[in-house]
Amino acid sequence: MTKQFEAALCEYTGARYSVAVNSCTMAIFLAAKWLMLQQGRISNTFILPCRTYIGVAQSILHAGGSIKFQDYRWSGQYGMGKQLVDSARRFTSGMYRPGEFQCVSFHATKILGDSQGGAILHDHKAADIWFRRARFDGRAEGVHPNDDNPIIGWHCYMSPDVAARLLWRLNSLPLHNDDLPNDAYPDLSKFNIFNGGMR
Repeated sequence: MTKQFEAALCEYTGARYSVAVNSCTMAIFLAAKWLMLQQGRISNTFILPCRTYIGVAQSILHAGGSIKFQDYRWSGQYGMGKQLVDSARRFTSGMYRPGEFQCVSFHATKILGDSQGGAILHDHKAADIWFRRARFDGRAEGVHPNDDNPIIGWHCYMSPDVAARLLWRLNSLPLHNDDLPNDAYPDLSKFNIFNGGMR
């Protein structure tokens, strides 16, 4: 069921690959982790707007990155550098842009919403293989644990019941959807946790 939903996401958005996970913040975490693993000693700093959802900044920190805040307005999505894009407030047909890792949200308040969920839209074959193992405790899908050679992973796959409901809703979603308006986000650059305070 999750694979069917991922295939439908690709068809709708134009992405070559989509990897469904349990939230957009985990999608951002995995994408940031992948990009830093590939880029080695290149700066691990990601650029975020001062006013965005706090979980985005926390996901970057959990992935081992650092944050530089910039004060600017955005609508629907924003890039964080290194090809990483937070698209939590945008979901419309043909939205995928080649070369990016666009992270979308399926939270109940979003355009295509349910109880939870997110996905990484991308076009990178090696990343796709890594994402699918990383979201499943480092395991290879369909391989018995006794026969597997796992990598470091996290428990953040999308459950089949959520995928089934999202697939059903996607089938009746309009081709064009306006961006959601931004929430009244606080200025994250003022928070102690992002300024060397207790983490």
